Amino acid sequence: MFCWRASIVSALVLAALEPARASQEPLVDNGASITKRRQLHGRFLQVTDFHPDPFYKVYSSIDETGACHRGHGPAGYYGAETSDCDSPISLVNATFDWIRDELKDSIDFVIWTGDSARHDNDEKIPRNVQQVTQLNQLLVDKFYEVFAKNQDEPDDDPTNDLVVPVIPTFGNNDILPHNIFERGPNLWTRRYLDIWRPFIPEVQKHSFDQGGWFYVEAIPNHLAVVSLNSLYFFNSNSAVDGCAAKSEPGYRQLDWLRIQLQYLRDRNMKAIITGHVPPARTANKSNWDETCWQKYTLWMHQYRDVIVATLYGHMNTDHFIVQDFEEVDQDVVDGYEIIKNYNNRGMVAAADQQFGIQSATSYLKDLRKSWTKLPKPQADEDAEALKKGKKHKGKKPHGPDDYDAEIGGRYAERFSISHVSPSVVPNYFPTIRVYEYNITGLDKKLPRTNEHISELYATETPEDERNFEEDMIAEDEDLEAERKKKKKKKPKKHRFTVPKPPSKSAPPGPAYSPQSLTLLGFVQYYANLTRINNDSFEDDAEQQRWKDGKHHGKKPFDEDHKPHPTNFTYEVLYDTRSDKVYDLEDLTTRSYLRLAQRIAGMKPRKSDVQMSEAGLEELEADEAFNADEDQGHVDITKKKHKKKGDKKKKSPKGNKPWYTFVRRAFVDTLEPDDIEEEFGV
Repeated sequence: MFCWRASIVSALVLAALEPARASQEPLVDNGASITKRRQLHGRFLQVTDFHPDPFYKVYSSIDETGACHRGHGPAGYYGAETSDCDSPISLVNATFDWIRDELKDSIDFVIWTGDSARHDNDEKIPRNVQQVTQLNQLLVDKFYEVFAKNQDEPDDDPTNDLVVPVIPTFGNNDILPHNIFERGPNLWTRRYLDIWRPFIPEVQKHSFDQGGWFYVEAIPNHLAVVSLNSLYFFNSNSAVDGCAAKSEPGYRQLDWLRIQLQYLRDRNMKAIITGHVPPARTANKSNWDETCWQKYTLWMHQYRDVIVATLYGHMNTDHFIVQDFEEVDQDVVDGYEIIKNYNNRGMVAAADQQFGIQSATSYLKDLRKSWTKLPKPQADEDAEALKKGKKHKGKKPHGPDDYDAEIGGRYAERFSISHVSPSVVPNYFPTIRVYEYNITGLDKKLPRTNEHISELYATETPEDERNFEEDMIAEDEDLEAERKKKKKKKPKKHRFTVPKPPSKSAPPGPAYSPQSLTLLGFVQYYANLTRINNDSFEDDAEQQRWKDGKHHGKKPFDEDHKPHPTNFTYEVLYDTRSDKVYDLEDLTTRSYLRLAQRIAGMKPRKSDVQMSEAGLEELEADEAFNADEDQGHVDITKKKHKKKGDKKKKSPKGNKPWYTFVRRAFVDTLEPDDIEEEFGV
């Protein structure tokens, strides 16, 4: 009989945690106990989709029947990159070791966006409830190893266990069966209330029990991180039915979100929204029920003064999504539910399958096509009008930073952006992301996580929260009564409360105008497993339906062969603050819209279409360097020299942003020829 606990214990022989270095900052007497204050750094970490697999076997078969669990094949010590295999425990351990050594002392909080159990991709080893919960407990334990406070520090607060807040969220594989999450309270809200107990504030535990949603004040009195249960919006969750009916948990979650965001607005606070499944909505990929997307996009618009950013995972590819408020149905804007089947209007519900290269290719092309429809800046239209000899009668020409009403005013407030981070699981290469944000004007030293809770909520109880909600409902009823007086005839549809917009005197929020808490950029880190695993095999077979990645058909080593990986590390793939291709001044919506337009090929900059001979040589040398890296042999002095008879390769100079976007979407695992063939660059 297989013993799960014995297996996982034997697989998880973890190195003892190095004691945290004591801070040199002075102790602060807060009147109740002596505690230390933590420094605010202006950086936070997002990690997503670990998919740890305790059954992973080094040098096992990476084909569909082996799933890196059995057989003999090229599964590497730290994972089989670009395949459908999950993460070995060695990759999980190495990732947390790197975070401990490189990031622990320089970040303010951690956003953990789900999928912390293996896929149910092996019929011979079916998942069960115990496995799923134990794998999530494993990740919780790893966070404790890295971010636990130094036990030698004086602290009378028994709940103050972590140096920084960690905010988790449900992934579609963190439950059983995967994707299916019933309305709460249920088995999973109760189990995770226990597993994630250290991460959920006491006053938020009732909300979490009801449906898995909650928020944490990552920066007390300044910034809350709101963790949504995106599975209630997910098309593949057949246990629920969208966000139209009051009885549906999706409806309840959005109503809860409306109340919390209004509460944060009243406190002059800001919010980051996180979830697992992003609101992808294209012709070939629709992750959410349309009724949920409609209301969510309306919420993002109405609370644009509060929301700093929205962060997701799930799709493994590095990209971003643009939501357009103009696509929200007018009935929804007026507060009436939409019960239509929007799939009849060209929207295709996502099938329950792995998001592989083929589906990702169609999806990325859809994104690019949708971005061709973005309105042009008015300054560009002015320039075109002047070329045609037209004049602006009585109008002052717009400057280069001005956007007209078509694009939502100067700060592009018609749109919102969803950031989608790639994954730790090596469907491509393992990745993690570190965001930088503006801390100007914020308190430089803050209480350690959880120690501020009792003081913060000293006059704020669950009863107060209920009273606040009742006040909001009463206020909405008064507004509705006024609307009825003005408008007698109404469509016979179910009403819901529309969130209040920002006051007319409110300045644009951090997502639209640089200010405190505005995201300044991010650094995308990745681990090149091809080089780190340090293996080489002969290739002699054909590609199969199961995604073997670059390992398909490779001859394995003998059974007595021992792995000899190099030192594991994450390295910088790119940094948005210094990247010359993306050229993002910051991560405001306006910056992303400009990038989306350039990726779509709308009025490309000269640097996008013209490269010097030296620049082309540098790009070719870089590609040759990457090709050698993939073989495990790196020569940084190597240049690519053409041979007679070689076909001239199409360079990416036709649209460098699109080429770069695709290359990064797949975490630099696609060869230039493959990008050219699949994406036309």
